[in-house]
Amino acid sequence: MPKWAKLIIGILLLPVCLGTARAVWVALTRAGAMTQVWMPMLAGSACWVVVFLLLPKPMWVYVFGHELTHAVWTWVFGGSVKSFKARSSGGHVITTKNNFVIALAPYFFPLYAVLVVVVFVVGDLIWHWRRVYLPWFHLLLGAAYAFHVTLTFEILKTRQTDITSQGWLFSAVIIFLGNALVLAIGVPLLTGQGLFHALTSWVQCNTSVLDRLAHLL
Repeated sequence: MPKWAKLIIGILLLPVCLGTARAVWVALTRAGAMTQVWMPMLAGSACWVVVFLLLPKPMWVYVFGHELTHAVWTWVFGGSVKSFKARSSGGHVITTKNNFVIALAPYFFPLYAVLVVVVFVVGDLIWHWRRVYLPWFHLLLGAAYAFHVTLTFEILKTRQTDITSQGWLFSAVIIFLGNALVLAIGVPLLTGQGLFHALTSWVQCNTSVLDRLAHLL
């Protein structure tokens, strides 16, 4: 798809960005205090931020996760990985398939946070971790998500071919939408609101934004 077409799509998706941001806000307000969730998550996030600010940044860990996310989404779309390289100075992955999701996924898909969730869910199914380790799960999830946010922001300070290949505006819209959708779905799931509730809220918020835009036009 040519970049001019992606530019038009990016502009058309701007109202969806507003609707998704509103859905995130609604999910956060409906979650309420939920101190058993937010306190350990904030503690985990704070611990990582201290490490991020005061210690050498673990760039190899980030680059490995970045390139692995490219690989994971390549497999999701039915492609295969021909070459994989990750170093602290940079990395690359050669695949048989490429699209804008594969290219931009590392900037909105928090791989390490997802791995924390998967490991905990499996452990809970087998060993009932929820009874003992739920606060530690929230702590690690907060740290992993903060890792994603801080190092993604750090890496975006430099020129990224993933983004230039897709166009700046289109990439910014997809990255924002991806991150916002993670929160719009993740927050309700963490706070017991449920996936159906999250999706319904997202549809309602976007419908409201589009209705207001239609009235303005």
